Amino acid sequence: MANNSADIIIIGGGAAGLMAAAGAAETFARKGVEGKVTVLEKMPRPGRKIMITGKGRCNFTNLKAWNEFSEHVHPKPGFLKPSFYNLTSERMIDFLQEAGMESVVERGDRAFPASHLASDVVDALVRTAEQAGAEVLCNKEVREIVRQDNGSFRIKCGDGASYSCSKLIICTGGLSYPKTGSTGDGYAWAEQMGHSVRPLFPSLTAVVPRGYKDLSTTLEMTGGKPEMTGKGHIHRSEPLSELGQMLCGNQLKNVALTVFIDGNEAQYEFGDLDFTDGGIEGPIGFKVSRKCVNAIVNGSKVHVVMDMKPAVEIEDLTVRISTLWNEVSKDKRNAQKIYKDRFKILLTKVLPMSLIPAFVRCNPNADHKTLAKFLKNWKFEIAGYVGYERCVITAGGVSLDEITPKTLESKLVPGLYFAGEVLDLDADTGGYNLQTAFSTGYLAGINAARFLDNPEVAE
Repeated sequence: MANNSADIIIIGGGAAGLMAAAGAAETFARKGVEGKVTVLEKMPRPGRKIMITGKGRCNFTNLKAWNEFSEHVHPKPGFLKPSFYNLTSERMIDFLQEAGMESVVERGDRAFPASHLASDVVDALVRTAEQAGAEVLCNKEVREIVRQDNGSFRIKCGDGASYSCSKLIICTGGLSYPKTGSTGDGYAWAEQMGHSVRPLFPSLTAVVPRGYKDLSTTLEMTGGKPEMTGKGHIHRSEPLSELGQMLCGNQLKNVALTVFIDGNEAQYEFGDLDFTDGGIEGPIGFKVSRKCVNAIVNGSKVHVVMDMKPAVEIEDLTVRISTLWNEVSKDKRNAQKIYKDRFKILLTKVLPMSLIPAFVRCNPNADHKTLAKFLKNWKFEIAGYVGYERCVITAGGVSLDEITPKTLESKLVPGLYFAGEVLDLDADTGGYNLQTAFSTGYLAGINAARFLDNPEVAE
């Protein structure tokens, strides 16, 4: 075989790409045949996006059984099933342990490296792929893919190098965190080879309440249009408004969030929520972001209602607040205080102190008689969302209808495989996305090696 040729080339050295390399190289080794597997990674080192996962702690999988796991996968969880059963979450933990990385399981069945260092996950993946026989080449930005008449692929890189292969696996990720190398290259190549790409939009991102950001400068620069790179996109770097400053930094536990799209209830979530410099985030903020962003992109109006006391019915909460108000009113220390000040004392008994200024600002008509209603129905109109610059995952991608789920091979182009975020497959936060990338990458690698046009390898 000529120089710069390989049996299998994998474009992208992220979670899916490194697992594809390991799966392909292990399959060659298991069959006792020589086969060359090469990963072309555009960045100086592989796994850049893994390095920032979970704020550097890397929640790399979730140990829920398939029936529960699949509920967190969108839009067609059934497509993932063959990949998941080929490499389950438990097997992924064993896989990394065999590579020398210990794991710990925390609340919500989330698995982390015992060191809580994402770099340990990357090192284990690279080590396993290379020890199995794959080569990982960095600073190799693919510029062009040509399918040749004999069915092989010719790949040209930005540094002038050219490569050829019999099987090609595209694992280029999505558009999120472009500084890690995710710039959507795989979508263009997929379309070039005849594939459909489902509409792309950011998911697991901050949704931005109206009035949360000070958009005055942007509005002036864009002639009154706040969108910068897409409908509803509000860049995270936009400064906070006065309201945003009041809300930012508040971390709420055990609250409920209900999403309304064009006035109709669309989603309900219970759990923890964070107000950040981006907007509404945290576990349930991320959970609702997919539906919110998709609706905004498609021109719908979105608002969310936060219930600060979801465990208490409004009637019981009303009675409780009435009792608290009586206590405040009868307290001799409050005898000379005006109503506004006594009401703020009441608020300290039902809300975190840091949240009170924003609550009063957003609910100016609340008083001690109506407080229960406002606590259970704090409404935020959603003006937009933080885009690919800081979203966790890209929703949409290469159409699943054109990929064989049991092999990850294209139904349109023999020898072409897709895995990971480039597919129209995304999931909730909590380790589900990385496991999806690992499982699809591994199965694609195994099948590319198994079905190589080589009688010694094919089964």
